[in-house]
Amino acid sequence: MTKASPNASANNGAAMPDPVALGQALLAVYERATPILETYFARMGEDLAKQNFDPFHIKDVYLEFLNRMAADPEKFWQMQQGFWNDWFRLWQESAMKFLGEDGKTIIQPEKGDRRFKAPEWQESALFDFIKQSYLLTCHWMDKTVRGAEGLDTDKKEKLVFYTKLFVDALSPTNFMMTNPEVLKETLKTGGENLVKGLENLVADLERGGGELKISTTDYNAFKLGENIANTPGNVIYQNDLIQLIQYEPMGDKVFKRPLLIIPPWINKYYILDLREDNSFIRWAVEQGHTVFAVSWVNPDAQLAQKRFEDYMQEGVLDALEQIRDITGEPDCNVVGYCLGGTLLAITLAWLADKKKENLIASATFLTTLLDFENSGDLKLFMDDSQLELMDQAMAEKGVLEAKNLQKTFTLLRANDLIWSFVVNNYLMGRDPFPFDLLYWNDDSTNMPAAMHSFYLRKMYRDNELTKPGGIAMLGTPIDLRKITAPAYFLSTREDHIAPWRATYAGLKLLGSKNISFTLAASGHIAGIVNAPVKNKYCYWTSPKPGAPSGEWMDAATQNEGSWWPHWQKWIATYAGEKTAARKVGKGIEPAPGSYVKKKSS
Repeated sequence: MTKASPNASANNGAAMPDPVALGQALLAVYERATPILETYFARMGEDLAKQNFDPFHIKDVYLEFLNRMAADPEKFWQMQQGFWNDWFRLWQESAMKFLGEDGKTIIQPEKGDRRFKAPEWQESALFDFIKQSYLLTCHWMDKTVRGAEGLDTDKKEKLVFYTKLFVDALSPTNFMMTNPEVLKETLKTGGENLVKGLENLVADLERGGGELKISTTDYNAFKLGENIANTPGNVIYQNDLIQLIQYEPMGDKVFKRPLLIIPPWINKYYILDLREDNSFIRWAVEQGHTVFAVSWVNPDAQLAQKRFEDYMQEGVLDALEQIRDITGEPDCNVVGYCLGGTLLAITLAWLADKKKENLIASATFLTTLLDFENSGDLKLFMDDSQLELMDQAMAEKGVLEAKNLQKTFTLLRANDLIWSFVVNNYLMGRDPFPFDLLYWNDDSTNMPAAMHSFYLRKMYRDNELTKPGGIAMLGTPIDLRKITAPAYFLSTREDHIAPWRATYAGLKLLGSKNISFTLAASGHIAGIVNAPVKNKYCYWTSPKPGAPSGEWMDAATQNEGSWWPHWQKWIATYAGEKTAARKVGKGIEPAPGSYVKKKSS
């Protein structure tokens, strides 16, 4: 990149920009961007005729909301008056701050909102006013939407969600002239940050083939099998859907009963095997378990007709058979994570119907939904119109492309996964920090059309898994009440994908008499990938499993650190005696295997 002039003011250290150098740099970036943008706009023009500009039908919901407000103008004006009263107070207190006097703060960012952490947002009267005026407006819009009467719950939740997306996009932190950190960086570098930011923007357009694909980490910093997913082991079996990995023991003795891990196939298995110091798989091996893990294939159109029961048969049942043949043990303990846990519960019910439930000695469910009634914001994307759009996309490709799923999950955390990187990459002109979790998050997978359509309709939309016989696998009606295996449920308090109260509702569907429920701090990923060595977060246990969730929480005890040792104490009672460590055969190839390395593109 062409450098701006290094001349700096003696007073403030700001670099004086060299207009020629900046012009040359901008021209170079423009020339690089032109063919990308031409291709993008041409492709967009071809799609305009068939483009649905309101795929989520927000316009209809918004018009109904306006009609409801118009039907009760008195309530609307009461809320409006409260808003203006808050604004008047803000003007008064801000005027005092502008005059150098102490003024009261009217509204503060919510706990965990990192957008306004720069000291200028508190110390500068101007930026403090900008911040509070924005937060007041957000609060008023949210309160107005939530207070609308006559809207059904689903429509109101959709309106609340998309209103938040709108106000998040308009945050003053997202714009150069209202972000003090960006202004400071621009003065400091003489505008070089903006040139570098434009280069980053063009690089992301190139990476997305003309579509903006925001970089969230340094993708060159990680390599599978070297510095992530490097727990020693071998792929000892594979079929169309899975590679089964057996891990090398890390001691002379192991528990007699092996441990099988079933990850979700929405993402890749190595979320449980990132770096050595935060790998759940490595830690479980170190505790003395003979660990097997399913690594799901990244499917293409050839697997379009794979059904949910194929994932049960070729995923769980085939893996159980291989483990019995290899270890000689008649059963094993099984851990299911997220969708992998949903599949585990379905498999247990199927086995129970076949009088074979004893193949699984115990079941661990990590952030697993069984009752999808209150499954959080993700359910907002599951109405009939959106499911039809997904079916159309899957009919063309044979799969739901990973990028579509990733966009959905990104919208659930737009401030963290979109706008923070817009500021960092494009306004500050910085490269994203190497972060293993975000590398994994971007390494997405496709979904076979038949399986995904069944899953979204039968579970998210219709919640059929809660009904005995609501779904069938391989011709067998599934009834979760038939499950009697001991079960350990682990949920996370700030989970936006599988809200903990929704996962808690699922344990009541099982017929098991021995159920343990643990609630960990943080979210769907960070709350799970929380190694004891980090000494982060905490978890809650309660003497009231099965009580209403509020009662469970009221009686809960907070415990510091990771939940992993608590689970290990529980699983040890089902792991059997210690025996000589089992060596891993040569198998097909070394872990992490080839399936996990296949990219969705």
